[in-house]
Amino acid sequence: MANKKKEYAYKRAEDRKKEAKVKAKSKAFAASDAKRDRVKKARQNTRQCASGTPSEYQNDSDETGTAPVNMEKAYKLLAVQESISNSQAKALIDRGLVYVGNKKVMIARGALNKKTHFSVQRIEAIVPIFENSDLIVVDKPAFINSDEIERQFEGSSLLHRLDRETSGVLMLVKNEPFRERAIEAFKHNEVYKEYVAWVEGVFTEETVIHKPIITEKRHNRAYSKIARQGGKSATTEVYPLEVSGKKSKVKCIIHEGRTHQIRTHLRSIDFPIVGDELYGGGRYRRMMLHARKVTLLGLTFETKEPKIFSHFSQ
Repeated sequence: MANKKKEYAYKRAEDRKKEAKVKAKSKAFAASDAKRDRVKKARQNTRQCASGTPSEYQNDSDETGTAPVNMEKAYKLLAVQESISNSQAKALIDRGLVYVGNKKVMIARGALNKKTHFSVQRIEAIVPIFENSDLIVVDKPAFINSDEIERQFEGSSLLHRLDRETSGVLMLVKNEPFRERAIEAFKHNEVYKEYVAWVEGVFTEETVIHKPIITEKRHNRAYSKIARQGGKSATTEVYPLEVSGKKSKVKCIIHEGRTHQIRTHLRSIDFPIVGDELYGGGRYRRMMLHARKVTLLGLTFETKEPKIFSHFSQ
């Protein structure tokens, strides 16, 4: 009996030794794999930085949490290049105004090669096109929020809004009686609203899109889609104006003015707006949508298309 116990104890000891050796080998292999991954990742980052890849494809630190010696956060590099503060540089990137080559820098804190050169798209001036005792009408530039324009005109408030990258006619009212009259006109579809847009694809036949829209919050921002049930009624007339390669210029007339109505409707017929990545458009320097003309209570306001809208023209 004693011999059997000794034999059993000896086998257990041998088994423990074997298990220890296997664990040691496993740890060694895991460490080796991790090292190979770190080296591979570092080489990829080096190649990306050398080619000027924008910050959205970069890591802002290595395995120890420290930025590589030859890299720096995008907003800090931009601040030095433009001789502006870090906060101003970050704001430019957040607005979508900063590029490396033809690619937009998406993450202000992303790391880039210290030799990276940026191009900055400037915001055009806000141009008032009409004013009386009831309202102010401006030609809104792209890359500025409607609320920011409201703050610049003391004593007036927005009658409607345009998306940040949409340019064109924007109206602000000065008194409540006029606001009430204007809102009634909007409610009864008595306001003419005409937009122009460049879209992806070859658009050659006029069409009327009558599809209800529902808007929800996604990642703390508005997102609209065609409603399968319910939703708010929405009608958009679309007319072809020009075809250039695989892109088309169209005129859009909307009858309601739902959130992202034109963007949602054009996507629903597979003609997303150029630059409107949220709704399937290809990347471009801005979303190519412009509010060209509005008629309200017998008054008509019209703005010229931005110069960038001629870039696709033949």
